[in-house]
Amino acid sequence: MTKKAIIFDVDGVLVDSYQPHFQSWQQMLREQGFEFTEAQFRATFGRTTRDIIFQLCGNEFPDEKIQAFDDRKESLFRDIVRQDFPAIDGAKELIDALFAADFAMAVGSSGPPENVALTLDKLERADRFAARVTGSDVTKGKPDPQVFLIAAERLSVLPGQCAVVEDAPAGVEAANRAEMLSIALTGTATRDQLSHADLVVDSLQEIDPNEIAKLLEDRL
Repeated sequence: MTKKAIIFDVDGVLVDSYQPHFQSWQQMLREQGFEFTEAQFRATFGRTTRDIIFQLCGNEFPDEKIQAFDDRKESLFRDIVRQDFPAIDGAKELIDALFAADFAMAVGSSGPPENVALTLDKLERADRFAARVTGSDVTKGKPDPQVFLIAAERLSVLPGQCAVVEDAPAGVEAANRAEMLSIALTGTATRDQLSHADLVVDSLQEIDPNEIAKLLEDRL
């Protein structure tokens, strides 16, 4: 039997991190004298912190200063999430169902490893994931497919036998460019914005492991 795998984005897929990220961005940038609107946040959602800072603030800061901004923002985010963890509905159940169906699982996130570890620990499902790829493992943010290709390599699965669960248009594009089955979860983006995905769902509860296995088999 051909090995099959599924790669989860983290923010907006396993954890409802929209408000915690927005709040932590606002607080960090306000400390530096910059305003940050929700429209700006939506436009940059799914990209690396470094890319967002460069887009918003330009190239006026040295690398060590940008890293300090990054560290501060992510620390604020973890403080918020640690106090009140907002799991995405159906995340635990889907992970368990995929594990029972013998899917190899990984996470592919542009976030820092500390954020990913916190999410998996809070979900109490860290042992279900055979691989983790985070922002510290990549040099290119989504929509570049690097994060998902590394995940497939670490799982020892061909890209064509991987499904990706994403919530951001840039993430769906990255999955498509990796030649993986792209599954888009609405929430941070609309169905129209996610129409380039192979499958669009409004809830993780709509994802059936048997259906995903069949869709992957059809790609052979």
